[in-house]
This record gives sequence, C-alpha cells and structure tokens, in this order.
Amino acid sequence: MDRDRVKIQGLGIDNCSMDEAVDYAYSNGGQIVTINPEMISYAKKNPYFTDIVSSAELVIPDGIGVQIGLKILGYDVKRIPGIELGKALITKFSDNNKSVALVGAKPEILKLTVKNLIKEVENINIVYAHDGYYKDEDEIVNALVDSKPDLVLVALGSPKQEFLINKLKTKLPKSAMIGLGGSFDVWSGVVKRAPKIYQKLGLEWLYRTIKEPQRLKRIFPALPVFIFKVLKERLFDGKC
Repeated sequence: MDRDRVKIQGLGIDNCSMDEAVDYAYSNGGQIVTINPEMISYAKKNPYFTDIVSSAELVIPDGIGVQIGLKILGYDVKRIPGIELGKALITKFSDNNKSVALVGAKPEILKLTVKNLIKEVENINIVYAHDGYYKDEDEIVNALVDSKPDLVLVALGSPKQEFLINKLKTKLPKSAMIGLGGSFDVWSGVVKRAPKIYQKLGLEWLYRTIKEPQRLKRIFPALPVFIFKVLKERLFDGKC
C-alpha cells in the first residue's frame, strides 16, 4: 500500500481501508495510532506527542469526530474503529504463526481478555501479557524486548499508550504496535460494545457516555471545540 495521507490540524491521517491497514501493519511493522479528536487537541498542546503521531507508521481515523472533521475539509476518509483493527491484526498475525503481546487494563480484565482471545482466535500465540497497573515502565519494556512479540497491543489510554509504544519502537523495530484504549474491557466481556446501529452511525461514544455519564466531561467541550477549530482551518485555507 502506498500511503495516501490527508491533513487535519497539522497532523497526517492515512486514508485506507481496513484490509489495507492490516496488510501494511503486517508487512511494515511500527507504530499504529488510532486517533480521535481528543488526541488531536492534545497534540496541539504537546509537541512531543505531535512528534510521536507525525512519525507513526500508520495514523488511523478512529473517532467519528475525525471523520466529520476531514469531511468538512473536503476529504472522504472512512473511519476505522481501533477495536476492530486490533482484532483484525490479531487474526492476521496469528494466521501467520506470529506472536502477540498485550499490555494494559486491570489485572482481572487482562486475564479475561487473554482467556477469551485464546478461545476465539485460532493459533494465537501470546508470549507476554501484563496489566496496566505497573510501577516500573522499564521493567515492562525489557520484558517485551525479551519476549520479541511480532504484534504488541497496548491498552493504557492516550497518551500513555502512545508514549510507551514510541519508547519501544527502536527496541522492537520489526514489531507492529497499536494503542487500543478500552478495547480490553470489551474483549474481556466485562463491558459490552455498543449495539450495531450505534457502531454503523459512528455513535459508540454516545452509547458509552449514556452508560458511563462521567465520560461526558472528557468529551465536552472537546468535541465541539475540535469541530470549531476544523471549521476555522477550512476558512483559513480558503476551501469554502
């Protein structure tokens, strides 16, 4: 896949299908960022995070807000849910006898996630798994390096997961690594994913907010502010 990239708020986003993203990650390895409006807003405040996103091997539009923002700018880029990309990567790597590592979530969530993945994914080879409640990051990094996984899935929430993956990149240059937020909660079976209609409409964030009202403070005013900034970007670029 030749990378087709568009820009929003100064950050490059890959315009590709799910299959293209999976094949590219499998063939090239590196860091995969599943980006949403909150992460883009954070990048505007944190140059280090901006550098991490800019140097990532793949930047996938996970949040519906990113898709809407790109539409405002005139780009028809399809959203790729991170949770679906993560599972597709696990399947692809396992089908080709490659190894997998997982880092993140609470100990009991991780245990259930590993158990369910072993049941669901044929030939999966999990060589390392550690919850997200560790004190020594270097210990985690060293353990991952020793395990030499072909695919690393990190569910620590952003930006912590992106920082860890970026730290691992030079130590595991051939591995594909992706940040997956709360995906382990869903894979464990403890948290139910939004019904299909919410998924189809890109409204999983709304479903989760209904179920977890405390998330409202994180989403608002971040989402409307992001859309406002994108509208300003379009006007400034003279595209309307």
